[in-house]
Amino acid sequence: MTGHSKRTLETLRNFESRNVTFIDPDGSWPIVWERAQGTYVWDADGRRYLDLTAAFGVAAAGHANRRVVRAGQRQMPILLHAMGDVHPHPLKGELAKRLSELTFGRWTAGSRRPTHGKVILGNSGFEAVEAALKTARLATGRPGVIAFEGGYHGLGYGALNTTHRGHFRDPFRDQLREFGFFVPFPTNSPLLKAMDKKIRHLAIKGRVGAILVEPIQARGGIRVPVPGFLKRIRQLADDLGCLLILDEIYTGFGRTGSWFATEHSGIVPDLICLGKGLTGGFPLSACVGRADLMDEAWPESTGEAIHTSTFLGHPVGCAMALAQIAEIQRRNLVGRAQHIGDFFRRELVEKLAGDYAWGTARIPGVGLMLGVELVDRRDRPATELALRSMKSMLQRGFILLPEGEHGNVLALTPPLTISRVEVKSAIKALSTVLRELEAS
Repeated sequence: MTGHSKRTLETLRNFESRNVTFIDPDGSWPIVWERAQGTYVWDADGRRYLDLTAAFGVAAAGHANRRVVRAGQRQMPILLHAMGDVHPHPLKGELAKRLSELTFGRWTAGSRRPTHGKVILGNSGFEAVEAALKTARLATGRPGVIAFEGGYHGLGYGALNTTHRGHFRDPFRDQLREFGFFVPFPTNSPLLKAMDKKIRHLAIKGRVGAILVEPIQARGGIRVPVPGFLKRIRQLADDLGCLLILDEIYTGFGRTGSWFATEHSGIVPDLICLGKGLTGGFPLSACVGRADLMDEAWPESTGEAIHTSTFLGHPVGCAMALAQIAEIQRRNLVGRAQHIGDFFRRELVEKLAGDYAWGTARIPGVGLMLGVELVDRRDRPATELALRSMKSMLQRGFILLPEGEHGNVLALTPPLTISRVEVKSAIKALSTVLRELEAS
């Protein structure tokens, strides 16, 4: 690490809250990002890295996608800021219509009761979740929400009630309403039965108005549920008079090989939360709900909205979102995620999965939402080995992140534009790293 990076990290050490950026005393973490393009990132010292994270899944169409960037640049000198819920701008309406078409418009076309969606825009993913939670409370009159063990829905005070990991919730529990009730995330059939029983019990006891779930848990460790899970949840929600909220902030916009992960199961949620890949890099999120539900829940504005924010529907974000959606569609990145994802998974299974002297590597995931889960010889999370592997990959020019409660899953969520050559280079490097662990 040269002077450029050291100066930045020293500035952060002095002036940023110390709980934000982890700086390893040995200097191995983090790197300081200078620029990014396509699937690559360059640090402040000029070194290039293949980004296998897409910056938390945001850069779905590639970092600094030219069409998306130009859309933002064209908008900036025209209208840099508007007035949230007061005076709208044309792109806000265009984006709301486009999100409706992509979700409920597509899902219910040709059905006996076709419908469209209505949208509440936000800035961060947790805001979309909180808009959905408020919608459920208004529509059902019941405050309780069933969420899932291992689930992550953001860290705002509302969303934090439904984020499972104690690391995030415990310091603030005495300030939380704690309206969230947690049930097992069923990765096998016995857990599915346990989940079913617990949900029915909680729905009566806890005055539950909604079930909130990620179709695949991202921060939970790339956890894929047992087949039929979402259909079962849809049926339970209907039986119990609850709303089904899907958190597709990570899985949306092609990540799993469909526009939205719910499409693998064929079920239609009542509300869906979107973010990350929506704009390619500008802070914007959305809660989209069935039009009849949204109209039932939210009163018509009389001049003072009961849920809004200063930057709601930011014009630059809306311009970039429309361009990002168009780019995903133009380049068929949804189909590409399925195709390249299948190749990536096959190569991972062939080259990496199996037993090592230190334990076992497993390969969970769907599409371009994959992971390498490391467990020791007693089937316990191999956290320390995962962290060493991640740092070793960084030194080799590959950016990875650990996921799961124990940080033992190396997540692979690259831009949907990643090539086969890049996939092979990543697997070759990771194979070398895992074999080196045997000798250490």
